[in-house]
Amino acid sequence: MPVTAEAIRAAAERIRPVAKVTPVMTSRSFDRAAGVSAYFKCENFQTGGAFKIRGAMNFVFSLTAEQRAKGVVAFSSGNHAQAVAIAAREAGIQATLVMPLDAPQAKLESTRDAGGRIVTYDRYRENREVIGKAIADETGATLIPPFDHEWIATGQGTAGLELMEQVPDLDTLVVCLGGGGLTAGCAVIAKSINPKIRVFGVEPEAGNDYWLSRQKGEPVEIPVPQTIADGLMTTKPGRVTFPIIQELVEDILLVTDAELLATMKLMLARMKMLAEPSGAAAAAAVLHGKLPPGCQRVGVLVSGGNVDLAMLSRLA
Repeated sequence: MPVTAEAIRAAAERIRPVAKVTPVMTSRSFDRAAGVSAYFKCENFQTGGAFKIRGAMNFVFSLTAEQRAKGVVAFSSGNHAQAVAIAAREAGIQATLVMPLDAPQAKLESTRDAGGRIVTYDRYRENREVIGKAIADETGATLIPPFDHEWIATGQGTAGLELMEQVPDLDTLVVCLGGGGLTAGCAVIAKSINPKIRVFGVEPEAGNDYWLSRQKGEPVEIPVPQTIADGLMTTKPGRVTFPIIQELVEDILLVTDAELLATMKLMLARMKMLAEPSGAAAAAAVLHGKLPPGCQRVGVLVSGGNVDLAMLSRLA
């Protein structure tokens, strides 16, 4: 595999100066409603408000000094962009971020605050990969993909490593699934530590490219999905991540936008935990009974908490 347990452990040391070891939280109210014992890995408390700093840091600090000197460029709906901006700031280099015009305002502002230079695009008419590659070709900067690279997936897997160390006796791991970097990395390390653990990915119903690809046995491309889970709006599985997920993930679970909103409300009201729609996807699958029978001690990745005021108003 392009992503290994050994590489994930090495990445954990590489990113330690910036990425936090995030806490694990529990909730009796959630457990009663879901019928399981859930353990929430709180990446919403991570540097940058999401797990993405793990992969971005691992990538930037795996570059040579010559590569870093030319800067980096990335495309993202928000969390990856912010993470690359933070990682670049820590390395003392320039970062250019290609972000959609309709990205949450909070994510745009946070990326600017981290020192990133933002180039916007229309996600329904323009191709972000083409824009990012053009900038990289023109400037000599290194393009950092949001998920489809072994350094990214390896870095993201450190979240799973921490969770498995914090709660060693999990029987199930549930992870939100966009491009697949987080799910792939966490699946590799979780299965390495406990080969019997059951791993599930969670997509929004409108953004079910992995679910469709799993049925067909090969990557399937879909139109840009219409969902509130802006971090899970990928249209096709990654070249690096898809084979890993096919091999190690038991099933892909689907949740609706209504289920995401209901889960965000419960987490905010009962747990005092703010999760963005993408960050609540794994919890939504658990809360709304998407897991098969036999899952008892369930690790839930809360992947991020970058919610703007408009979304909070919608929750209210």
